[in-house]
Amino acid sequence: MVAPLALFSAATAHALLLLFAVPHAAAFAPASTRWARVGVGPLFSAPPRRREGQGQVTELPDSLDDAARTAAECTVNLISETGGGPAIRCRVDFDTTVGDETFTVLKASTEFCQKYLTDLSYLLVPDFMRERQAEMMRNAEAGALLRRLQEDEAEGVDPDEWDEKGREAALETVRTGGRRPWEGPTVRVYFPDEGSAALARRDWTGPDGVPRCVAMSSLGGMGAQGQDVSKDVAAVFFCPRASESGPLEGVLGAMEARTDGAYVASILINPVLVDMSVTGFGMAGRLLRERLIDGLVNVYYLRTLPWGALTRSWPKDFGVWQEDEASEGGYRLIKALDVMPSNPEVEDIYDIENGLQDAPKEGFGLLNAIGDFAQGMMRM
Repeated sequence: MVAPLALFSAATAHALLLLFAVPHAAAFAPASTRWARVGVGPLFSAPPRRREGQGQVTELPDSLDDAARTAAECTVNLISETGGGPAIRCRVDFDTTVGDETFTVLKASTEFCQKYLTDLSYLLVPDFMRERQAEMMRNAEAGALLRRLQEDEAEGVDPDEWDEKGREAALETVRTGGRRPWEGPTVRVYFPDEGSAALARRDWTGPDGVPRCVAMSSLGGMGAQGQDVSKDVAAVFFCPRASESGPLEGVLGAMEARTDGAYVASILINPVLVDMSVTGFGMAGRLLRERLIDGLVNVYYLRTLPWGALTRSWPKDFGVWQEDEASEGGYRLIKALDVMPSNPEVEDIYDIENGLQDAPKEGFGLLNAIGDFAQGMMRM
């Protein structure tokens, strides 16, 4: 009995962590969404409320976990504002590479995406939080039974038929961690191709992986076809590329055409949907951008720079931060904007702040126009 008890101890330790993690995740949801019922009708039935935080500056996250948690909160806050209306389309941008191209965008974003999916799933599928707590209870009860049987054997008490059946069931519970097949609502993540989806099914599952209410599919090959998506409440597209824009539009159209009211959000993480080598230089790229990109709400944005960072948590303003050892946290705010600045404008803000350039007399309007033009040309 030593081996099963050792296994139980490991499973119990993990379950105890979940006991604290699950209620903690629920606390991040706004009051109007904590009692949402998924799969029974509109996910959020509360009327639209005034945006809290609008006009305030976005602070820098304390850690990767903090960034993922904040991104999930902002996503749910945007969903809740629709009051059960049409599904939203939004994007999450997370880039801490500072221009280092050693790893692909998908590889560099993997850890953030896992944490974001975990936090988002617990917020959108509250029934799964309760299931995790039930798993913990089943695991604890199985461990108690195994300890009693071990004590009986030590005292010379022969187990009866029911004890033997209970032992087998308890050992199976400990082996599986008390997990049962999940048949409730799901959050589906789409990978660019079947290869990356297969790696995620291998590496993102298990006790330390994403919740079991997360389903994994791909936009490449046959990955997005022939699957039961009737229980999906949200679709997360992880680093979609221009070559996957066709399948992506197909999935969006099918999901947003649902009339059951359960599907609430389409979320794109680090999308790169306009590529000159794929979409061409001209009308095709512009039309694709109009259809898929221009209407996306930036619910979370974080990009590190050689000298600082640019960040935004919806509905707060964008904040341009500069490294400063004398400031609390090591950064100081040098500019707040209600729209996302272009790359040239961000550099101009830094130069002006540090005396390397004179401030424009009429603000950044011209710089915005030039920056947007240059950025649009580069994206095509």
